[in-house]
Amino acid sequence: MKTIIYFLKQIHAFSGKIVYINLLAMTGIGLLEGAAVLLLIPLISISGIIDMSVKGIPLLDKLSFIEEIPPSVGLPAILIFYVLLVIGQSLVRRQLTVKNTRIQMGFLRYMQVKTYQLLLHANWQFFIKQRKSDLVNILTAEIGRSSLGAYSVLQFIASTVFSAIQIGLAFILSPSITAFVLLCGAVLIFFNRKFLKRSLALGKRDYELGREYIGGVTDQMNGIKDIKSNTLEASRMIWFRSITKSMEDQQVNYKRLKATSQLYYKVASAVLIAVFIYFALMMFQAQAAQLLLVVAIFSRIWPTVAGIQASLEQIATTVPSFKAVIALQNDCRSAKEFEMINEEDIVKIKLQHGIDLNHIYFRYDKNEHKYALDDINIAIPANRMTAFVGRSGAGKSTLIDMLLGLNKPETGQIIIDGEPLTHTQLLSLRKSISYVPQDPFVFNTSIRENLLLVVPEANESDMWEALRFSSAAEFVRNLPDGLDTLIGDRGIKLSGGERQRLVLARAILRKPSILVLDEATSALDSETEAIIQKALDSLKGKMTIIVIAHRLSTIQNADQVVVLDEGKVIQRGGFNELAKRKESTFYDLLNRQAQAFN
Repeated sequence: MKTIIYFLKQIHAFSGKIVYINLLAMTGIGLLEGAAVLLLIPLISISGIIDMSVKGIPLLDKLSFIEEIPPSVGLPAILIFYVLLVIGQSLVRRQLTVKNTRIQMGFLRYMQVKTYQLLLHANWQFFIKQRKSDLVNILTAEIGRSSLGAYSVLQFIASTVFSAIQIGLAFILSPSITAFVLLCGAVLIFFNRKFLKRSLALGKRDYELGREYIGGVTDQMNGIKDIKSNTLEASRMIWFRSITKSMEDQQVNYKRLKATSQLYYKVASAVLIAVFIYFALMMFQAQAAQLLLVVAIFSRIWPTVAGIQASLEQIATTVPSFKAVIALQNDCRSAKEFEMINEEDIVKIKLQHGIDLNHIYFRYDKNEHKYALDDINIAIPANRMTAFVGRSGAGKSTLIDMLLGLNKPETGQIIIDGEPLTHTQLLSLRKSISYVPQDPFVFNTSIRENLLLVVPEANESDMWEALRFSSAAEFVRNLPDGLDTLIGDRGIKLSGGERQRLVLARAILRKPSILVLDEATSALDSETEAIIQKALDSLKGKMTIIVIAHRLSTIQNADQVVVLDEGKVIQRGGFNELAKRKESTFYDLLNRQAQAFN
């Protein structure tokens, strides 16, 4: 119930007064429906088909004057009035349906935007802990189910309001008969509550299957090259057939449950109506007109009650999705990085003196004793090249993430030009940095749009200048559509070296004051790498360059080389200086690479 109340609050936050206008419209439909039913007796009486008097019946006795009107006048008047009531009711119902659909689809977008915004503002630790496919599943399938559940809540409210008005009308006409029918209905609902429990269980299973399906398909599409190269198609098809069969069975079970609950209601309704008529005539001595009206009212209520049960079952199946969306939103709020500000208000940092890391300690899990970064003390001078080297797992990437503000020090400080890095400066720092990862990421769009992503106002001349710097201009010119060539998912139509050069061009186009390269030339041939290294050397004195290097030959011109091992700084100095220190980690790494290339 808490989950449903939460989403009702979200619907209110999204739609505001529209919900209450719809509630009034629902009330209007119920009243018009009741008025149409009440006209049945005067209509039958004035027609002369059956002699029914409205005298002594609450509400209708005030209409007794209609019986004195000649049929030639009264009958057409009542029929016209009845038709107008039905038309009015239908028009209001149509508007209500459109409004509810607008609320549902608007609510879907509202939840998508809100959840995605919270995701974007979550810190890096949040994404490290989360499975990306789970996030995609919630943003797509689960929010969609939540929207369907929200619509079911609106349907539930509409059916409840309609039923309440009709039951109130029936109470006025015959309190004793109505009380008896409601008692039977309450017993029926009590015994059918098992359907809600089974719907909830099916909803949980549906959520788990959807999560497993999206996760598996995402992993396999990401690893399709490994699947094909290792001939794993058969085993993957076994998994796919299994999961889709489970999803098929799940949907069949849900439809079976829904059909069974509706069957129970229809059978029970028939029995109840028969019992109701019998007792109404034998025990309550109801008048024929009174009995006809109550039967007419409850014959309209029972389908609505069945609709209420169906809405409750639908809500129950979507509760797990509700909870998953709520949990994700709460997790994102807890992991919120900072308050976003307008892009125009972010001022780039023009690094003048440098970056100092003072006694930095960091670990991914605070329950672990070992630190990923252990008492790091480094000075990175402005407008110089600093290279970080070390064996795999030494902490190089963790340190770069620290400089990007993705990781936060457990203790210690990052000092930017003499000022401690704060939340308010973090966006300015990131605005001033261009980062080129080892595994470059490009979007499934054109080269032009990939470049304009970071500098929307860049002109074509700026783009070609950046491409020339990264030695990418020649291969781009040779593409079928030049800058407008589509490069496929993750740039699959380009080679690894071409993707690296394109991402480097994108980084340079941004004109950063700090350029961070994480083995950004690893996929290049020696000739192209040498050209880019020469271009990077030309940037020294103009921007601060920070490099993670595995191929040590690429950092010979670095102003400072920092050697990391198990999260600690073990050596620091110039390239040639460190190369001369025998029996050192850097000397060992240099010799190993020299032997590998010989």
